[in-house]
Amino acid sequence: MDTLTTDQFRAFDGVEHWRFDGDAVTAQFATGDFATGARLFSAIAELAEAANHHPDVTVTYPRVQVLLTSHDSGGVTAKDAALAAAISRAADQLGIHAG
Repeated sequence: MDTLTTDQFRAFDGVEHWRFDGDAVTAQFATGDFATGARLFSAIAELAEAANHHPDVTVTYPRVQVLLTSHDSGGVTAKDAALAAAISRAADQLGIHAG
């Protein structure tokens, strides 16, 4: 799968919370507490399994940080953009804001 430029990634709907970090994209979601972070992680896990594409996720007391990359392609692909948008929608549905 071809890797995306920043502009190509930005063209996908729902990825405005995501930023490039080297060969990956990352977003932070302000959960405010650990239980809310765990709910978001659970939603991310379900989305990742359905997509067969697994991000790096860090859950801490006030936030969840997610990093996406396609290791087999050496960068960010359309698969990452689709999962990023799905994760952002899940966070929105839980009332969790990026930041």
